Amino acid sequence: MTEKICVLGLDIGNKRIGVAGCDGTGLIATELITIHRQSFLSDIEQIKKIIKEREITKLIIGLPILADGNLGSQAKQIQKFGNRISTVLNLAIEYIDERFSSLEAESELKAQRKYSSYNKGLIDSYAAKIILQRWLDQRHITF
Repeated sequence: MTEKICVLGLDIGNKRIGVAGCDGTGLIATELITIHRQSFLSDIEQIKKIIKEREITKLIIGLPILADGNLGSQAKQIQKFGNRISTVLNLAIEYIDERFSSLEAESELKAQRKYSSYNKGLIDSYAAKIILQRWLDQRHITF
């Protein structure tokens, strides 16, 4: 019997956090929601609710690595936030390169005729889906 994959993908921004989940087989990522950030505690409560509902065992967090491969200030802020989440929720985290995930999400939404410049939150949840799908795909290549 194969192990059920219970992971959550996060696209963390200053204003919003895109959230994605996957099927139990770990093959397909799906956008879930976008959290409109208010405070760390509020963000944590919303993430915690999803973690409980979906029995999450690990968070996959997109990290905006610079073109030269280094971490910029945004990536360092995301790592700090991710480490706080990990500590507070006692949950494993893994970072993955998220370069161009938002552009890819926007392109995908335009192709599906769902894109609207007024709905940035939709881009965030789609970006989280792309981040999580990249992690899932890498995992299958590795195993």
